[in-house]
Amino acid sequence: MLHVALNCRRGEFVLQASFSAATPGVIALFGRSGSGKTTLIDLIAGLLAPGDGQIRLDESVLLDTRAGINLPPERRRIGYVFQNARLFPHLTVAGNLGYARRRAHGAQLLPYDEVLALLGLESLLTRRTHQLSGGERQRVALARALLSQPRLLLLDEPLASIDVARREEVLPYLEAVRDRLRIPMVYVSHQFDEVLRLATHAVLLEQGTVQAQGSVEELSLTPQLQQVLGPELAGAVLEGTVTRLEEPGVAELAVGRGTLKVSLAGVPVGARVRLQVLARDVILATHPVQGLSVRNALPGTVVALENDEFGVLVRLDIGGAQVLARITPEALRALKLRPGDAAWTLFKAVSTRGHAFRLAARPGLPQAKPYA
Repeated sequence: MLHVALNCRRGEFVLQASFSAATPGVIALFGRSGSGKTTLIDLIAGLLAPGDGQIRLDESVLLDTRAGINLPPERRRIGYVFQNARLFPHLTVAGNLGYARRRAHGAQLLPYDEVLALLGLESLLTRRTHQLSGGERQRVALARALLSQPRLLLLDEPLASIDVARREEVLPYLEAVRDRLRIPMVYVSHQFDEVLRLATHAVLLEQGTVQAQGSVEELSLTPQLQQVLGPELAGAVLEGTVTRLEEPGVAELAVGRGTLKVSLAGVPVGARVRLQVLARDVILATHPVQGLSVRNALPGTVVALENDEFGVLVRLDIGGAQVLARITPEALRALKLRPGDAAWTLFKAVSTRGHAFRLAARPGLPQAKPYA
């Protein structure tokens, strides 16, 4: 368990944030620029001094101002990956990684060859940093952080400085670190697609305070997140299991007590999948509809109605899972929907964005021990 409760003032900006999340996993700090995400992880790393607060990782106390405990950064066993890789330009890739190995403390729980293979760096060892692409530099920075043998990994928008193609190159490596090494991570991002793909717990920051937190599925249903995402990206996050593969690129998922048809390729039967259904793509009907190309037409029950500046968000239960639909006030009046009413939810299979998701220990990999 990672527990954080911190107060800090920097000029006019005040951060008062607290959250707790089970580990291992990826705790995503999500929010607009200037919401305090980087300040918060700098405090966790010990790079900034808080006014007061507490940080605990499992049974270890990193900070407790009331008890007079404040471990220096080098004793916290925290790896940090910055927005820009911050590699040593005068060293090769091997030299940069060797520096981290020499400074590592404690048992070598993450073997050098294991990290190289996991991040695909074997062919890059003799290169200088200026010979690397942006994605390659971030992979080297991630390897350097892992080779410091951390108990906790902090990543401050590690994909923000690279283009979309390189971003898609690096994301699978971050998933591999999450799934195979099981090192707790705190991941800063203002891109919800990254949170959707990586996070096991999400914390929404706004103006230095935690507005909401919980699983990604829970957070996706909160009005606070809808306000940050806006009408284009607001929607519900669902988790399901692939039960059947249909024509190429289409899979059937068991979600809640029902099934969905989604656009998904390269995922085997039995895989766990997380997907987002955007509110703008969901159509509502008060009766069953036939003769449409829409693959998903599910009976549901209206749970809640939320007015905002973009229209009305309707939250519906579709059999143990919940989706959001954005409709106009005129449509709400015409349908006469109220909480408890029955409604049919319709959306295309191609309207979903899905990612395979797992978090399983790698057989034989020893787990990190508590701090000395």
